[in-house]
Amino acid sequence: MTPQLPLSHLQSSASAETDTPLPAMHMPLEDNLSLNLLAANTHQADHNNEKFQRWDLICFNLMSSPGAGKTFLLERSLPSLARELNMAVLEGDMTTQLDADRLEAVGIPVVPITTGRACHLDAAMVSGGLNLLQQRLDPAALDLLLVENVGNLVCPAEFDVGEHHKVALLSVTEGDDKPLKYPLMFRNADVVLITKIDLLPHLPVDLDAIRRNILSINPDATVIEVSALTGEGLEAWHRWVRHALAQRKSPIPALATA
Repeated sequence: MTPQLPLSHLQSSASAETDTPLPAMHMPLEDNLSLNLLAANTHQADHNNEKFQRWDLICFNLMSSPGAGKTFLLERSLPSLARELNMAVLEGDMTTQLDADRLEAVGIPVVPITTGRACHLDAAMVSGGLNLLQQRLDPAALDLLLVENVGNLVCPAEFDVGEHHKVALLSVTEGDDKPLKYPLMFRNADVVLITKIDLLPHLPVDLDAIRRNILSINPDATVIEVSALTGEGLEAWHRWVRHALAQRKSPIPALATA
């Protein structure tokens, strides 16, 4: 049997025989397509942000895994914040309008965006949602637009939608290792809400470890522990929202949550 030579040996021999350089490595087609897709999304996100600037409107992008509590958090927060802020919601979901109906019942304008098989909202979808929102009201009359993204810890973090601030939620039921396993979501977040802390007595989870892991990925993140069920921590979250609006487009320093 003819012995197998290493690929590097074959390449160096071929190069020596032909005296021509080896062909350059090229990025796989799917990687090129992904880069083009992200570039197109960034372009549309910039257009969305220009609209927000023109309307003097702040936009938050809420992201988390499914079931971390985004909708319930909004159900509890919107009535309180509505006493001082004019708000609307773009509600992303794959197939239903169930969450949109829940938030509409709170009395806040909601535009549902169903993504079909897509596991995230992108800037083009949000642009379409803004067009529908404009048919219902004047966005310049709003103070805050909340985009509730599709539940997923991976894809939403890749696609900006023109938002000013990213809000990540992590429930205690997910364990303390998720920031390490899905770092992009938490690295890009301005604030991370650790949710469902009312369940801590029933779970073998270390709250301090969750906080440490978040801050190891993103030392500048504000971390707030909340329970939408009991109301614990909601006022700290509301203070962060007010501070973000007061600062407008300025960076937000980490706030004490004690």
